[in-house]
Amino acid sequence: MGDGGSGGRIARVVGGSGPERVLVAASFVNRVGNGLFNAASAMYFTLIVGLPAAHVGAALTIAGLVGLSAGIPGGHLADRRGARAVMMGALVVQAVSMAALVFVESWLAFTVVATVDQVAAAVGGAASGALVARVGGERPAAFRAKLRTFVNLGVVLGTVGSGLALAAGTRGAYVTLILGNAASFALCAALLLLLPHYPVLKAPPRERRLPAFADRPYLVFTALYGAMGLQYSTVSLLLPIWIAQHTEAPRWTAAAVFAVNAAFCVLLQTRIGSRIETPHDGGRAFRTAGLLFLVSCPMMALAAYTPVWAAAGLLIAAIFVHSLGEIWESSAGFALGFGLAPDHAQGQYQGLLGLGFSAGQAVAPAILTTVVLGLGVTGWLLLAVFFAAVGAAGPALARWGVRTRPRPEVVAEAAAAG
Repeated sequence: MGDGGSGGRIARVVGGSGPERVLVAASFVNRVGNGLFNAASAMYFTLIVGLPAAHVGAALTIAGLVGLSAGIPGGHLADRRGARAVMMGALVVQAVSMAALVFVESWLAFTVVATVDQVAAAVGGAASGALVARVGGERPAAFRAKLRTFVNLGVVLGTVGSGLALAAGTRGAYVTLILGNAASFALCAALLLLLPHYPVLKAPPRERRLPAFADRPYLVFTALYGAMGLQYSTVSLLLPIWIAQHTEAPRWTAAAVFAVNAAFCVLLQTRIGSRIETPHDGGRAFRTAGLLFLVSCPMMALAAYTPVWAAAGLLIAAIFVHSLGEIWESSAGFALGFGLAPDHAQGQYQGLLGLGFSAGQAVAPAILTTVVLGLGVTGWLLLAVFFAAVGAAGPALARWGVRTRPRPEVVAEAAAAG
């Protein structure tokens, strides 16, 4: 009775259909594991294993670059062999590779294992996008917003758990985090068995093998989405350095703004994101996000010129505005990223979008720590204008993308012919 009551309460909170609840639960478990590991991984390999920080960074860079190449073929495989099966396979590989990290003692071994993990992560990410598109049902925007809410919550809870291990500082504590992440991959794969089998959708006859590369509106959106993705590193990397080096705010403010950012995204994602459904909605949301970042970035910069407590208050206000921008930006990404992709090629298109986003994240540290920090307040203002300019392209991009999609009757005729 107790378990049934608990399950019922969870079902009421998550809502939606059975498959939606399964995918939310699986994603939540996976991200709790990610939160456990990500915050402590670099410290484990430098402090416990004893690898130089530069070697750890080089290994992760190599792994990330190789992983970038796997998303699109992995997504194409998901389209042709089934998103659930491909995602489960990728999760199993990640579970094994993550567990193998506890045996790593050399740079070469770490590089090989990390590369396998990143390849599997890229394949699984593209397959996950295709699976989300199938599970989303009649109101995909509401489901995707809810999914992101629980994903963010999972990362927050996992990060709290990693903090306990960091406080302990022992090899056993770090190994527990690594194996906990490995277990989360395995449990996520097991939960996906509860999803129904979704038949593969046939591609139109005579369609090229990788149509995403010929879809110019989607390619442009991928580039803009990757560029707008610099806003994530603005909070996680640029702002903490700015707080420490240029403001009078207490050092704990850096952790506080990160927590506030996560809390606002958890609390407001579903409320805002569920209303952004069509590509046209996504284009307008992309523009709104850019305007919000246009406001938040100067607020962060101005904290350098205010007294200690005023600086802390200004930073909290800035992160609230920035969090709203993040919610509008992610919702725009869902509406355009899924809405402009054909149903039979969602995996391939999500793989392309993931490639653009990952490329943006790869160059973000160099841009933010050299150009923006190097120019000081001027750099912040240029960053704000950059975000606004990228976002301003959203409505026109949405109109272009919708105009160049095949008409429904053409799609139906092609499906019948296939």
